[in-house]
Amino acid sequence: MNITSKDGHVGHISQQFNTELDEIRTHLMAMGGMIEQQLKDAMIGLKTGDTALLQTAIKADDQINTLEMHLDDQCARIIARRQPAASDLRLVIAISKAVADLERMGDEICRIANSANKLIADFPGEGYLQVRHIGDLVATMVSDSLTAFARYDADLAYEVAKRDDEVDKEYKFAMRALVTQMMEEPGTIQQCMHIIWMLRSLERVGDHAQNVAQHLIYLVKGINVSHSSVAQMHATLDLNN
Repeated sequence: MNITSKDGHVGHISQQFNTELDEIRTHLMAMGGMIEQQLKDAMIGLKTGDTALLQTAIKADDQINTLEMHLDDQCARIIARRQPAASDLRLVIAISKAVADLERMGDEICRIANSANKLIADFPGEGYLQVRHIGDLVATMVSDSLTAFARYDADLAYEVAKRDDEVDKEYKFAMRALVTQMMEEPGTIQQCMHIIWMLRSLERVGDHAQNVAQHLIYLVKGINVSHSSVAQMHATLDLNN
């Protein structure tokens, strides 16, 4: 026998099953919080030249990897023992996929912190305007994608996916500016390359945030929008409200 909860998710007479599903959702949110803090530490460390904060962001990757493996095990056990169906199966699959994207975010943020460490001795924080601007956009995407997952909010998830286009445009603009700078000032090539790697990692974090939003849309709507354009996602949401 099933019971529909206030957030629209189907609950069960089996309290243990409900507990297991709640646990993987809670752990996903905890992992997301770690990613948000890691990104915040990396960006503040870059801005202020705080190498200790950058090291904190780098070391956080180990904790994130450990939590990913734990969540993978939890999801596998639920599938093996409970053989979930319908919305329960979508929940486990969506969480499993979101966990993989969060772990990859952690890897990219670790790369950002490592590159920042190599630049701090040569450049003051104000030299990274493009990185800081795109970093702010990406941080909002990450936060909103997690909020959408917590609230089962497909409309907010769509807004996150839509925002990825803005990040891509800013990324391409910054890349063109940096290539021009390297051509005009060859002495800055090494520093510019580190900035390029940071921008590339930030752009990828944005991509993974978009993926998390798409997994939530799959969970709520039951439709895979992983390879859909923003316009197609909008149509999907309109048709299934």
